[in-house]
Amino acid sequence: MNTLLNTQIIGGPVPWLLTVLAALFIVILLARAPRKRWLLLAASGALAAALISLIVVWVADATSLFEIPLPVDAAVWTVVTFAAIGLAIVSLWKTGWWRRVLAVLGILVFAVAGTVQVNAAFGLDNTVGDLLGVVVRNPIALPKATSTETAGTTSLAETWVPPRSMPEDGKTGTVVIPATVSKFHAREAGLYLPPAALVKDAPALPLVIMMMGYPGTPDAGPISTVMNSFAHSHHGLAPIVIVADQIGHGADPACADSTALGHAATYIKTDVVNWAKAHLRVIENPRDWVIAGYSNGATCAVKYAAQEPGVFGNLMAVSPELYPGTHYSQKVLETVYGGNSAAWNADKPQAILAAHHGSSLYKSVHAVFTTGALDAAFGPQTRQLAADAREAGMNVSIYTIPGVAHVGPNLTKGLTRAFDALAPVLGLSAA
Repeated sequence: MNTLLNTQIIGGPVPWLLTVLAALFIVILLARAPRKRWLLLAASGALAAALISLIVVWVADATSLFEIPLPVDAAVWTVVTFAAIGLAIVSLWKTGWWRRVLAVLGILVFAVAGTVQVNAAFGLDNTVGDLLGVVVRNPIALPKATSTETAGTTSLAETWVPPRSMPEDGKTGTVVIPATVSKFHAREAGLYLPPAALVKDAPALPLVIMMMGYPGTPDAGPISTVMNSFAHSHHGLAPIVIVADQIGHGADPACADSTALGHAATYIKTDVVNWAKAHLRVIENPRDWVIAGYSNGATCAVKYAAQEPGVFGNLMAVSPELYPGTHYSQKVLETVYGGNSAAWNADKPQAILAAHHGSSLYKSVHAVFTTGALDAAFGPQTRQLAADAREAGMNVSIYTIPGVAHVGPNLTKGLTRAFDALAPVLGLSAA
């Protein structure tokens, strides 16, 4: 089962094989005597299904079903998939049993191939497990626990000399972070250990606590790719990264504690923080801790940074929205806050930031926001939230990533740009 769940469905051979197989089934289904009635029936079935798919795409965009407009590639593949399924459905009539079997198999092949291609257009779920929201267990051995250190006046970039035994790449796996205080039903967290963390007498390193989008999984793959790339050019140095689960097993907890969906905020801010201090060789200083996220996770990161500047001295927010669930706010209000509008409004990142306007609470917090240049849905919200953070007193930088929308390469490009900006603050590169 794990082999199937770990199957790569973005890049690699699987999408190509499925596309070729789907094309082969189309050829087989069309390979009938070219009678006028059959040709008309096949065209009608494909066209009717394609029209239905266009209605589905329109409804999805009109209702913000996916929070963002469907990427063009995703819309095209949806239409093609529906048309192929329409062809397979009309192929069930007035034909031999073996063609009926092939038509049924074709429906399955078209559905799977289309799903994989639509997923690739979004560019977020790299494996079957990610697509299904399942975290595949991949336990990672933790380095021998040692006491943490506070940051000194000299940066790691100036003092670190990598030993010859240091591996070229870091390690990625999963860890169980108990919800000791929160009792939140979180999935296993992803963990990335950079090369410098894998040597004997490893130095204490900065820590990043990362959160992914909704829906999604706590997958360390994207950020580990970014961190490995950085480590390659910085003598194995990079932060230790925990990709924590702020979602759980159900609906969006909206970065909050609630009776209905659990204490997601306490889990991240208390349980994950305590576990990191107890089990990882990290520098125990807010200056070297980063709370980070993408999309929904980025909104949570902004909120937690605003609430806990004494814990998280740095923030990386890749394409956040103004507050959790901007496209399904009524559901969040009713489910998470029990219909209490005052509590809901007071718990929004903007309100938390505004409450400390004019104070010195955020003077040491470095916040980096990124957004895709083509992100029409979240881009304006990201820029507004960055402006609010700056007005509240944070040291804010905001970067627009050219040529990308909310999905696809936005995640890794945004993380790369944000980390390049924060690396000198963390002492991992020259200022």
